[in-house]
Amino acid sequence: MKKKHFFLFAAIWCVCCSSCKKEKLAIAGSGWQEIAIIDKASGNIEWKYQLEKEDECNDVEVTPEGHVLFAYSKGARLINRNHEIIWDYKAKDNEEIHTATRLKEGGYMLAVCGEPARIVELDENGKEAKEIPFRTIIFDTHKQFRQVAKTDDGLYLIPLIEKRKILQISPEGRNKGSVYVGYDLFSVKPLENKNMLVSCGRDGKLIEIDPAKQHADSTIVTNRIKGASLLYVGEIFLYKNGNKLIANSNMYSDDKSQPLLLEIDPDNEVIWSLPFNREIKNITTVYSFFE
Repeated sequence: MKKKHFFLFAAIWCVCCSSCKKEKLAIAGSGWQEIAIIDKASGNIEWKYQLEKEDECNDVEVTPEGHVLFAYSKGARLINRNHEIIWDYKAKDNEEIHTATRLKEGGYMLAVCGEPARIVELDENGKEAKEIPFRTIIFDTHKQFRQVAKTDDGLYLIPLIEKRKILQISPEGRNKGSVYVGYDLFSVKPLENKNMLVSCGRDGKLIEIDPAKQHADSTIVTNRIKGASLLYVGEIFLYKNGNKLIANSNMYSDDKSQPLLLEIDPDNEVIWSLPFNREIKNITTVYSFFE
């Protein structure tokens, strides 16, 4: 009987423990020299990391171990919450890194702007495991790309800023063609239906593209969403229920009244926005997790 009570108590404790976890957001952005973790409900900063003066962070994630992964233009780094460096990958001279993400199969992927540009995959210990060089035909390194994605089929999707198109590179490094978007680009996210969700930076748009049609055929969000205006559209975090969390930077706008983060439902209605916090500046990258 005692053993049965013990297992019942353990089961209740597990349910309560998991329900006590709160949603946190890792955030950073061009023009803001800090990376922060905030409590989503209150917008309060719970952890932060100071960048160097010349650094620019356009990609941040939190790993299952609770470590913080980020790109800082001159490299990419994995640190723990005590700010101790686990690994640090340095860009070469005349290179920039704006993509640092954890791969589904394990390890990490970096995308390096340069001539040539490079996709670099690292193993679990941050050691280089694979490198794929490719050409962008964009000679200003800073205008090449920001957030690159990898599909489940191993295809690399590179949103070329100056060319306004998404370059597709095979796992073997072959150019598989491009999809013309026609807008300023920041990031691309592969969707389960094989479409691409593209954030369009200064053009204040979020669009869904069917790559088979080779053009943007569905503008799903514009600056006329219900409840707010889109300014500079940075990263989009996709929730499993279909909601989207949008980094809405005001760095190029005189309008400072719009929230820096928006969550919208499938009807494009704002259901949450970041509470005002004067410590938080521009946000171009966001990552949701629970702890």
